[in-house]
Amino acid sequence: MKPSSEALPLHANAGQAIAFSVARHSFGWFVAANLVGVWLAVLLLWPAAGDWAAPLTYGRWMPLHLDWQLYGWTALPTAGLLLIWFLDARDPRALFHARLALGAWSLALALGGVSWLAGDVSGKLFLDWSGLARPLLPAAMLVLWGVLARHTMLRWPTLAKGERLARVGLLVLLLPVPEALYWSMGREVYPSVNPDSGGATGSALLGSTLGIVSIFLLLPFLLRLPRTMSGIRRDWIGAFLALSWVAYVVIDHGNTSHHAAAQIVGLGLLLAWIPLLGIFWFSFEWPPAARAWLWAALTWWALLVASGWAFFLPGISEALKFTHALVGHTHLAVAGLITSLNAALLGVLTKRPAPRGVFTSWQAGTVIYVASMLALGAVETERAGDLFRSEGWTQALFGLRLAGGALMTFASLRRLLSFWTP
Repeated sequence: MKPSSEALPLHANAGQAIAFSVARHSFGWFVAANLVGVWLAVLLLWPAAGDWAAPLTYGRWMPLHLDWQLYGWTALPTAGLLLIWFLDARDPRALFHARLALGAWSLALALGGVSWLAGDVSGKLFLDWSGLARPLLPAAMLVLWGVLARHTMLRWPTLAKGERLARVGLLVLLLPVPEALYWSMGREVYPSVNPDSGGATGSALLGSTLGIVSIFLLLPFLLRLPRTMSGIRRDWIGAFLALSWVAYVVIDHGNTSHHAAAQIVGLGLLLAWIPLLGIFWFSFEWPPAARAWLWAALTWWALLVASGWAFFLPGISEALKFTHALVGHTHLAVAGLITSLNAALLGVLTKRPAPRGVFTSWQAGTVIYVASMLALGAVETERAGDLFRSEGWTQALFGLRLAGGALMTFASLRRLLSFWTP
């Protein structure tokens, strides 16, 4: 049936409307997770403040901060990018289907938050979904997959052969993800552990990071950015990615020590991706408003990879594992790299630059936060008593952590509001 004339303006702008819906959902969860993070930082400075929210203790709030950051802010922009790439904005159902998928995802995060505050968790970091909440996110992922598959079928006659293969390939790769996530949430499942540090193995860190690199390399294509690099140069970057995956396949995936040379060398392959990722990204033409965020992402990426490999080395790993240095390193990844990249992506999709000062506020807050936690972690093992007695210098560092978190939260709130104003 032909759409009514009244609906045509909406359909004509459906692509932009979908982009704004993605940005609002993404930044909405980002602000929510940041507000929880600020509250956690307050509790570290003044534990007695937790009496006000009893029985909602620090341990009950923590899953909201971690999982809303991961499955909300980190994941939703990429999920939204898939929607925009798969859906035809000229289809009168496109906007509704996109909002359906985003709404299902946000509903899962909201109900998950209720479950975690009630104390129903699996006990596994970033996999806290348990009980009735366990199937929520996998179900939302299936809704998203169904929308992508449905619009692939609708557009099939008009798609070129290469785009058909790309869409089918992505759908095949995405289909097992909900089941794999549901399986990994189980308390009976646990990844390989480094027996000499209690942390992750080199092969596990290599595999997870290569997965992220692979997604990063796809982003310019999903954004349909114009290319400026010759096909030959792209090919040798792709060849090194294949080599990196081969290295991951052949090294030991069991409970392997960070003293094993193969684990150190294998993880060290990621150091080559510090320049390669930048070369690849800037082989595409990015809008001016996204370039500052992209340069920031590459800077944080370099610090993340170099420090991650150094932290894995014998002697350093034992000193820093399970200290606040790990908190600082995690924020290098999420607050630094992922946030800068997602801000660039959403700026490209919505064609709306960040308000003046948001970039500077966010980056400054991240620097303050990461530096304070790395400084605390560097001496924490030798002066653990000072930490538990809340000595002045530890309180000062926790105060800097709170200040950095508050500055980042303010910046994210300003960016969220910019997507609700004309």
